Amino acid sequence: MRPHVTQALDNWRMTWDDQQLAAQEAFTAAFPALTPADRCQCFGPTLRWNKPGEGSGKACLDDHGRATIECEDVPKEALGQAMAEVWGANWFDEGPGGFAQAEPGQYSYEDEQTYAEYYVDVLDGGLTSFAISYVKIDDIVTILDALERSLAEHRTA
Repeated sequence: MRPHVTQALDNWRMTWDDQQLAAQEAFTAAFPALTPADRCQCFGPTLRWNKPGEGSGKACLDDHGRATIECEDVPKEALGQAMAEVWGANWFDEGPGGFAQAEPGQYSYEDEQTYAEYYVDVLDGGLTSFAISYVKIDDIVTILDALERSLAEHRTA
């Protein structure tokens, strides 16, 4: 490879690494429980969290710069409050009360234009599991921030 091409590619890689680190910083600023973890199927930087009573999950980036979060055992009211703040109620046909009042079941939405995927499982016992995949970094930061604020309210209640 010609030297100027090699230099340009090296510059791009450094910028890409900087962007991935900045995304991770944005994720942890929005949701402080996230900590670095080994890579996962995203093939990019991965952060994980596990907090008794609040759930567990991961946030990661794929090699195309898209973000994904997957969470389990999150209190239904906390997720419902966060989702209602970000998207409003009934975006997933979960009902006018949002996920905080949704019946147990699986709810999903797939965006054909962006290929983003949204899945929420409302479980018996007041818990949810959810995944938001292949979205922009700022979308993940927005929902992580809303979820953190909602969980904080439930911690002090």
